[in-house]
Amino acid sequence: MSRRLRIKRLAAYTVLDLFSGAGGAAMGYARAGFDVTGIDVKPQPNYPFRFIQADALNPPVDLSAFDVIHASPPCQAYSQATAWRGSRDSHPDLIDDVRAILEAAGVPYVIENVMGARSRLRQPWMLCGSQFGLRVQRHRYFEAPTIPFALLHPCDHAMTDIPFDHGGTFPESKYRTALDCEWMTVQEARQAVPPAYTHWIGSRIMESLTKEFPPRFQGSERA
Repeated sequence: MSRRLRIKRLAAYTVLDLFSGAGGAAMGYARAGFDVTGIDVKPQPNYPFRFIQADALNPPVDLSAFDVIHASPPCQAYSQATAWRGSRDSHPDLIDDVRAILEAAGVPYVIENVMGARSRLRQPWMLCGSQFGLRVQRHRYFEAPTIPFALLHPCDHAMTDIPFDHGGTFPESKYRTALDCEWMTVQEARQAVPPAYTHWIGSRIMESLTKEFPPRFQGSERA
């Protein structure tokens, strides 16, 4: 059996952030009140919370010790941008593998990905920057089977919204600012989940958790 790290809780409820990148999703969960731990196979020097460099498909932690698990598996297998540059077939399709791991953990989970992955996700919800007052064109889809969602108004794009086009129309630094990801590099922001999305999701989860399981946080460690 591989060694499992012990994680000390810093808040009543915890989120494990798999395939974390530089922490866009993590920031939203933290703003919703969660203690966040990120895992990514690549170094993430700008990740703003506790971070473990490891394989997200074989994380060195007990998944069942977390209250929620968020996973953003690589999107290249589903991305339109990948198709423009060549073949998607050279990139792994990990959604089924990730789902199997999360279901086995037995805790509420969220899987996030791009529009091209809709058919791979189960009953996904689409979130858009315009639903949160962000003037960016960035649709993301979320599978969250056990989490209650409230209805949001449809997306409402404006001509002034900033598209993701690698700086073709606007400087990438402006796109990063519009995403609310100022702590990242512009390259990291290209793949970031806007914190507003997971702040909204995390708030829905927190409402559910606090109703079902009142907080019992005493600074304890969970294996």
